[in-house]
Amino acid sequence: MEQVGGGQVGGGRVGGGRVGGGRVGAEHVDAVVVGSGFGGSVAAYRLAEAGRSVVLLERGQPYAPGTFPRSPHELGRAFWDPAAGLYGMFDVWRFKGCDSVVSSGLGGGSLIYANVLLRKDENWFVHDRPLPGGGYEPWPISRADLDPHYDSVEKMLGATPYPLDQVPFDDTPKTHAMQDAAAELGLQCTLPPLAVSFASQPGGTPALSLPIVDAGYGNIHGVPRRTCRLCGECDIGCNEGAKNSLDHTYLSAAAHHGADIRTSREVKALRPRPGGGYEVDYVHHADLTARKSRPPVQTITCDRLVLGAGTYGTTYLLLRSRDAFPGLSDALGTRFSGNGDLLTFLMRAKDRNRVRPLNASRGPVITTAIRLPDELDGVPGAGRGAYIQDGGYPGFTDWIVDGFDIGNDFERAVKFLWDRFTDLFRDAPDTNLSKEISELIGDGALTVSSLPLLGMGRDAADGRLHLKDGRLAADWTAESSEELFSRVRKTMQGIADVLGADYADNPMWFRKRIITVHPLGGAPMGVHPGEGVCDAFGEVFGFPGLYIADGAAMPGPVGPNPSLTIAAQADRLATRLLEDASAQRGAGGSAATVPSATGAGPVGGTGSPDGAGNGSTYGPDSGRHGGSWGPSTVAAGRTSLSFTEEMKGFVTYGETDPRIGEMADGRRWLSFRLTITAEDTDRFLAEPDHEARAEGWVDAAGHGGRRPVERGTFNLFVAPPDDQQGGHGQDRQDERRLMKYRLFYTDGDGARRTLSGQKDVLHGPPTRIWPDTSTLYVRLLDGHVGEDEEDGAEVVAAGVLHIQLTDFARQLTTFRTSGPDGVEKLLSFGRFFAGELWEVYGPDPA
Repeated sequence: MEQVGGGQVGGGRVGGGRVGGGRVGAEHVDAVVVGSGFGGSVAAYRLAEAGRSVVLLERGQPYAPGTFPRSPHELGRAFWDPAAGLYGMFDVWRFKGCDSVVSSGLGGGSLIYANVLLRKDENWFVHDRPLPGGGYEPWPISRADLDPHYDSVEKMLGATPYPLDQVPFDDTPKTHAMQDAAAELGLQCTLPPLAVSFASQPGGTPALSLPIVDAGYGNIHGVPRRTCRLCGECDIGCNEGAKNSLDHTYLSAAAHHGADIRTSREVKALRPRPGGGYEVDYVHHADLTARKSRPPVQTITCDRLVLGAGTYGTTYLLLRSRDAFPGLSDALGTRFSGNGDLLTFLMRAKDRNRVRPLNASRGPVITTAIRLPDELDGVPGAGRGAYIQDGGYPGFTDWIVDGFDIGNDFERAVKFLWDRFTDLFRDAPDTNLSKEISELIGDGALTVSSLPLLGMGRDAADGRLHLKDGRLAADWTAESSEELFSRVRKTMQGIADVLGADYADNPMWFRKRIITVHPLGGAPMGVHPGEGVCDAFGEVFGFPGLYIADGAAMPGPVGPNPSLTIAAQADRLATRLLEDASAQRGAGGSAATVPSATGAGPVGGTGSPDGAGNGSTYGPDSGRHGGSWGPSTVAAGRTSLSFTEEMKGFVTYGETDPRIGEMADGRRWLSFRLTITAEDTDRFLAEPDHEARAEGWVDAAGHGGRRPVERGTFNLFVAPPDDQQGGHGQDRQDERRLMKYRLFYTDGDGARRTLSGQKDVLHGPPTRIWPDTSTLYVRLLDGHVGEDEEDGAEVVAAGVLHIQLTDFARQLTTFRTSGPDGVEKLLSFGRFFAGELWEVYGPDPA
């Protein structure tokens, strides 16, 4: 296995090369992924695993174990500022109200994060909650939506708590100190899951510096890894390879499945591609040893474009390329927040007038998490929730700690702080501080009795990212979240008191500035374009095939460390992207919704609330991996129509009445997602049964989970049998309509099942339209049962499913047509649908 930068690694290309052998500027692939952080890496792996041709572009370098900078000289150049000849990991930004540290390198933020994998609290998925400074924080997804994807990511990243109960890990003073303080203050303290290998393989016995067993998909660096040796260097890169960072996990697996992973490629611009798909301009920083003239711009095209360049990178690219995306939501740049990040210090801890050793540098950077409850948890007056974690000894905070322990760096520290002070009053300060920070780095010294504390929580997402003189700028202030920060600081002061330590804010707090390593927002998800840039699955409104997979899509603070939630949402995004691609192949593509040649967005767009729906945009068939996402051939002269529908609810096994089954104590979760296809739209509308094919999956909790639909049918607005006509409005009983579903599948135990569902569209006031058309009464039958056999079939379970509003909004964007006169056929379907609703819900004749 070769090193990154040349040749094949596990079947994928790493560091350079072409897919398809095209010339520079004409290369085309199924998908381009920009960035290799928690969004981009997950998406690249999922797409490559599914057989798609994937190119991942990462601006930074690969860092194999043993290559992370350690000497003062190396650390002094470990910053990202190509204009100054710096191509290192740390990208330090200064904005109005906050400073920020993000990462540049293969693996993105995982190279310098503190390994914590906490799920977003279920109660913290708020909806349309007014913010103190104006605006809203709508989360169009729920914990239930993310839980299966949380499971997948945790498994891939090897989530495991710190093994405090085993030798030698039990000798970690800072961990015991945090537990003691929490107990004294009556707070909840846990050992959070960490993406760290403490044992040589999952389930093994933890020990220091053991060789780590290969995961089966190889390693992209080709360098051996060893388990954690408790050096506290997580935040400056793990030279042991003990961190299960993205390069060792998702990116290695992506390369194994054929992804072409290219480092030192910085994306500069994006635009829709005439005829469908997208074009991406990038430069190759081929020579990292010296500052030189600008490298030439290269172009690659793709059917799908996934943006995972981080909150700042993705938002900046979209802002910079905005003219190429007319109609892009006005929400671009909004709901920026720092996830409530707050860095403080405990100094000179004492126990009965003796030094209390905290040994901040022993162990991983973070080992504990103290949770402050939220009023959403049912704690009146608690305010917004937060977490406080032991900060260990993160290397990039040396420049802040110098303010307390200046040692040999006094002159440099004073010069830097003075320059920062004068910057506060400049009209156009340089927002990128990497060069200045690199000059400041010194040895630093955190004493044995000192400990950084990291706070984070639900701050107000009322900041805005925008361009100022071509540079990224942020308008954000801590004032909107002053109550949260005050609560966190007060709790930290309480921890200091318990440990006999002095409490110190970071030097920037005197101007109410924060330092965030968790910037979020800028291209937030929402239910419609007036609320977000992308939908609940990360697809940009009005630009099908363009996805946002990173922290920019978060509509508000996650609360705990956001990396796991970003990765889980990216996994969910990839699932939907692949399902949509498969559905598109089955439906035969869409002739009615490709971008125009000018790149001005969809032509004949369908479905979204503002009429700019996410129609299909697919490039030519590449022939790779058994076919691409291109349109398939349909019968000559016919026009097919398809759409997707997702419904969720509860059933009770052993119950036969759906209404009782929905509410019974023993109810179980049931959902399905279907692509419904009418092969001939004219015939579908003309025949009285209005029958279409239904494909997809049924997810039955506790009975095998997600199972494919083996055969399914859907009937739209059919008349009920004669023996069901009475009792629903005697004067207009002939206008009752049914929507019927019949899905054959096999559960996890091998038992054949039939989902028989019915929506009752009854005559009544127009206010009944939504509940009638979004409520499905279902029965699960034993065996594969046809409609004419149902009366004698055994009912295994019964309940009710519903369409959630976010899923309905998504459904509106999924209508596709293929064949001649696609727009006209879509309009015909719309007239039929509206006409049937008018017949049922319209006013009685005079």
